[in-house]
Amino acid sequence: YTDISGRSGTTGGARSSAGMASSPCGNSNFDSGLEIKTRSVEQTLIPLVSQITTLINHKEKPKKSERTLAAIHRVGQAVSVAVGRFVAVGEAIAAENQELKDEMGQACFEARRAGDAIAQLTDVGSALPSQSDGRVTVFSDRTGMVKAARLLLSSVTKVLVLADRIVIKQIITSRNKVLVTLDHLERVSTFQEFVQIFSQFGNEMVEFAHLTGDRQNDLKDEKKKARMAAARAVLEKCTMMLLTASKTCLRHPDCESARINKDAVFHRMRCALEQVIEIVTEARSCGENKILPASIYNGIKDFKSSVECLRENLYSLSPEILGSQLEALVERTEDFTDSAYTSHEQRQAILNLCQLVRQDTQQLMHAWIEAQSLHAKEATEDMEVAILKTCQSVSDLRHELHKVAVGRASDLLKVHGEQLPLRALKAAGAEGNLEVVAEYSRTLTEQKEQLVETCRLLCHVSGTEPLEITCIHAEETFHVIGPQIISAAQTLALHPSSKIAKENLEVFCEAWESQLCDMALLLREINDVFEGRRGDKRPYLSLPRPGVSITQPEQTSIAKLGLELRLLSSDVDTELEKWEEQEHDIVRQSQSLASMAYNMYLFTRYPLGTAQYTYACML
Repeated sequence: YTDISGRSGTTGGARSSAGMASSPCGNSNFDSGLEIKTRSVEQTLIPLVSQITTLINHKEKPKKSERTLAAIHRVGQAVSVAVGRFVAVGEAIAAENQELKDEMGQACFEARRAGDAIAQLTDVGSALPSQSDGRVTVFSDRTGMVKAARLLLSSVTKVLVLADRIVIKQIITSRNKVLVTLDHLERVSTFQEFVQIFSQFGNEMVEFAHLTGDRQNDLKDEKKKARMAAARAVLEKCTMMLLTASKTCLRHPDCESARINKDAVFHRMRCALEQVIEIVTEARSCGENKILPASIYNGIKDFKSSVECLRENLYSLSPEILGSQLEALVERTEDFTDSAYTSHEQRQAILNLCQLVRQDTQQLMHAWIEAQSLHAKEATEDMEVAILKTCQSVSDLRHELHKVAVGRASDLLKVHGEQLPLRALKAAGAEGNLEVVAEYSRTLTEQKEQLVETCRLLCHVSGTEPLEITCIHAEETFHVIGPQIISAAQTLALHPSSKIAKENLEVFCEAWESQLCDMALLLREINDVFEGRRGDKRPYLSLPRPGVSITQPEQTSIAKLGLELRLLSSDVDTELEKWEEQEHDIVRQSQSLASMAYNMYLFTRYPLGTAQYTYACML
């Protein structure tokens, strides 16, 4: 094929389309601001590139049969018509968004001009019949076709990228609405006012969840997708915490632990909202582009790469640089060896392997320096043996570290699966026993520290940057929810008859248990990567999972109904606390109906089967 810059080459049709689809952002002649960051823009360009490729593939042979000519003419006209429709949409977008009017108008003008040029170049009426064989000659202006194709792809890409800004604007606008309502929620002083504003907040969160969910699935960058998933998971789980924590504060306005509990939820939601905006706008604040902690996996990968490069080039780096890489790698293993939770046998195995890697690297350096002194152009036999030994020993180190991290995580999940501290905190809180609450708060804090450190070790061996991000999210979640459970338990112990305080503690305990389930899935994915399998990514979606045939309006209605039903159920619980007599069956029946309605919502939210519904109820 011949690409849009006029260079020739050969490849399959699919590859040529894909290659040309990326050319608008890869070619230095295009605006550097036209980098394609979403799959939807990329996929929109591919059919157009395919049609243009068909046209350009024929310009090397100007004489065409009538059948070929007719096909080329149809393709040219199809491109022109498609561009016309495309430009009409672009112009409509420009009319509705004045800040993009000039840029979008210019891009649409260029696209229309290029589409007209291609239609003219493929017009049968402009073709000339040959004197010798009666065949028709087209594409005599080779430069014109290449120029028109380049202009078309450039302008269409620019229109798409500009349209993508509208999507970003919608997300920002939706976030701003959520923030304003969040501020109102934080300042309410009556339960009636809270119910009214929370209903509005629920609708706005559903809209925000749809927009950000679509954006997450559309992103090409896997790291950004992982960060978006983490932020959306925080927002989804914090919505219920916000409801119960706010209600508890309203019911017990003078309770300091209730206020601390509520403030932590609002702060975390604002941080998550800000992280979403940083991702979609690529802002460079202290939150966005936060450098990931240096992982042992990446250190080993870089070290092995440097070692293996010596086979081809003895002078690609200096022995000092290789030695520095090794020492940085060994230093990172201190997260394992310095841990109080690492057994003596595990610590000694890691130290022994680090020493072995040092010895093998030292032998490699001796062979390397000797080869350089002989002015060898490639690795000697001694060097090759040393390279193999060094790579093997560093791989053994990685295997041992993976075994330690995964083993500890598995053991912790088994222990914490019993949820003894959580059960004890609930019981002590309900009895109003502050002393026992304090005792099991210390136990939970120790468990939290173990889980936080284990997530840090898993980050070292995760194997991919998206999984590293998920490990960091798990670490932050345990770090935040642990103290929130304690403050919720203290509130209940101070007000043991408060059903709202009891419900609040239940919600935070469920969030802890949910994060343990997420950690188990994360552990499986890390094992899949280590063993060369790539497990399916677990979606963090606030609405029905992919594969369910529910339209978006239906999804929105279901989600809104769910929030309303949960709020109704909470309202009934609150009202029930005001009735001391047992004979008020109507109120109690209303409570049961509200609970039943919410369970029905959960079933519609997870329609893939009873197992998912049961799991949703557990969460």
